Amino acid sequence: MRKICVINQKGGVGKTTTTVNLAFGLAKKGKKVLIVDLDAQGNISDCLPISSNKDIYNLLIGDASIEECTYNVCENLDVIPSCETLTKAEFILVGETNREKILRQKLSKVSGYDYVFIDCPPSLGLLNQNALLYADEAIIPASVDVLGFDALKKMESAMNKINEVFHHSIELAVVVPTMFDSRVKSCKEILKLMNKEYFNQIAEPIRTNSKIKESPSKKKSIFEYAKSSNGSKDYAKLVERVASEEESTESVNSLNRQLESANGSVMYN
Repeated sequence: MRKICVINQKGGVGKTTTTVNLAFGLAKKGKKVLIVDLDAQGNISDCLPISSNKDIYNLLIGDASIEECTYNVCENLDVIPSCETLTKAEFILVGETNREKILRQKLSKVSGYDYVFIDCPPSLGLLNQNALLYADEAIIPASVDVLGFDALKKMESAMNKINEVFHHSIELAVVVPTMFDSRVKSCKEILKLMNKEYFNQIAEPIRTNSKIKESPSKKKSIFEYAKSSNGSKDYAKLVERVASEEESTESVNSLNRQLESANGSVMYN
């Protein structure tokens, strides 16, 4: 099970849009996917047809079970939603022992999924620390502008600090350049910088597209709302990239198991 947080301390860069469309695309490929909304704005519920009584707040702070807080959206896609009540959570969690690992504890019994995506709030607060310490991988959507590039660098630095302080090993899996407009010179210049800095981790850019902005109002993914749009084509490429990384990981793990069985040791990481 791949545990991935979609995170950036900067708001308005496409975190929720990326989470929803990536999760939906993988679900359509037959992968079992769970989205956990960790943002008090509750935008996942704005983007998908969810009607909830219990949510992530009830799981983190109350005694609700995972099953009570989980809602099926479509085949292979489930969601643990959020709402504004979650704003209280950070204040409550501050007084808890191991407060940075409450999410890990609460989600420890989640099973049966190929992917768990955490949609994170635009901050570096306690909830995001919990997300980073739960996940094994991070996807960082970053707007293709000066402030977006600066936020990307700061987010990477924060991840490295979390790994250092908590002896964790979350990896930066993919940088997703968002809101790219090839007609704008500064966009092309920033994208070039991103490619230079993150050439192994950067995905193809998500182009500015009105259909991406419209789809949440219809509570649909971009694939359902406008399957022939540039937004749909761009997110389809991201889905394929993430899926191909899974296949690569499975191949390495299979090789490890074979070597371990033959030699009693693991040769590759």
